Amino acid sequence: MENIHFQKLTKTFSRLSRFSHLSAIAGWDMFAMMPPGGSQARSEALAEMSVLCHQILTSPDVAQTLAAAEQEDLNDLERANLREMTRQYQQAALLPEALVEAKSLAGSRCEHAWRTQRPNNDWQGFAENLKEVVKYSREEAALRAAHRGGTRYDALLDIYEPDMTSARLDVLFGDLKNWLPDLLTRATEKQAQKTLIAPQGPFALEQQRELGLDAMKLLGFDFNGGRLDVSAHPFCGGVPEDVRITTRYNENELFSALFGVIHETGHARYEQNLPREWLGQPVALARSTALHESQSLFFEMQLGRSAAFLTRLRPHVVARFGDQPAFAQDNFIAWNQRVKPGYIRVDADEVSYPAHVVLRYEIERALIEGEIEVEDIPALWDEKMQAWLGLSTEGDYRNGCMQDIHWTDGGFGYFPSYTLGAMYAAQLFHAARQALPTLDRDIASGEFSALFDWLRQNIWQHGSRFTTAQLVTNATGEDLNPHYFRKHLEQRYL
Repeated sequence: MENIHFQKLTKTFSRLSRFSHLSAIAGWDMFAMMPPGGSQARSEALAEMSVLCHQILTSPDVAQTLAAAEQEDLNDLERANLREMTRQYQQAALLPEALVEAKSLAGSRCEHAWRTQRPNNDWQGFAENLKEVVKYSREEAALRAAHRGGTRYDALLDIYEPDMTSARLDVLFGDLKNWLPDLLTRATEKQAQKTLIAPQGPFALEQQRELGLDAMKLLGFDFNGGRLDVSAHPFCGGVPEDVRITTRYNENELFSALFGVIHETGHARYEQNLPREWLGQPVALARSTALHESQSLFFEMQLGRSAAFLTRLRPHVVARFGDQPAFAQDNFIAWNQRVKPGYIRVDADEVSYPAHVVLRYEIERALIEGEIEVEDIPALWDEKMQAWLGLSTEGDYRNGCMQDIHWTDGGFGYFPSYTLGAMYAAQLFHAARQALPTLDRDIASGEFSALFDWLRQNIWQHGSRFTTAQLVTNATGEDLNPHYFRKHLEQRYL
């Protein structure tokens, strides 16, 4: 039998993938369906699963087999799969089992308590749990940094965004800081000259759900392999064969949930179109979190907030909620392209959104590097919100530093993915437009197949076969270039 070591590894990683599948669905259930009393038992079960996967992945046998497989005669795809297997092994082997378990338990505990602490504005209670999560995240970061060199924060960033460093982020985000505040001011001043009509609620939750399903159908979501539910914080989870989307509804606000669903549908389409013949293998996983966020922001912002798509979406809104002055075409488009700095990241327009991300990046990096402590977060948050958006969050933890789920389970290093994703999305949409000259006309008429075929061919079907830089260069002709993001914002808003 040829390549026996490689074949042996594929069996091990298929097994790990099945355990990961169970964890993903148990995690979705914990966020969407589980009664509060189940929290402790579920946390322990998920921690046990983390330890089991860690034991399988870090066994001496896997290390020896990886080394032996390196010598085998593998084709390009097999070689890419072996590279991703080795990366997963190295990421896991650095961490002692006890730390994996302790971090998982601390994260579950912090997230579960956050669900009631956030509505109650209970920073003190939240901070106690967060300190525990930060402690284990710093331990993890120190172990990873000692192995790979570089800073502790870079070691966590690498989990989500391979090959990205804070030095490169500082250049990209430093450039943003130079031009974005001015663009934000000009866009809001320009829009202030036009009076808009606000949609009149209440908007029944069941009708909102139906509208979200309409949008998912329009965008090609495969309902045979996924579903839509409700959770405290919108997310896309599950596995490629069974993708779970969640959103949250507010009967006084129509578009927050709708565009949340459109955003998560972008994530879901990526997952549903990963290379099926390699499912269960690391090479079939999504390339990186920034690439994943590029797909959700491609759907929500590049496509979803375009005049062409809004023209196509409007009849669905009218069919579900009746006609009203706010839904007149020009007003409907302008309302959904408003630039209005606010407190909540997930509700932010695409011009002010990067401010929310850079703020979190700067705080979490300082936190992991030990330059600040958990107690320092609220004041820093307030200071940066005032500097970027002219808004104060003093004493308002609910709408300030307690609004996100990411830090509750130690997801430090994830936040930069959102703005990197926005940059990638703009670059990809530009390339798609070059390749598909009738794109805007097609979108307005509800014809998305050419666009989705382009994404499938250039991004989705490759999984992790290529590095991020290779994948983006193959699709667009160059590595990440933030120029396209700036150009997109200027064209749409100025």
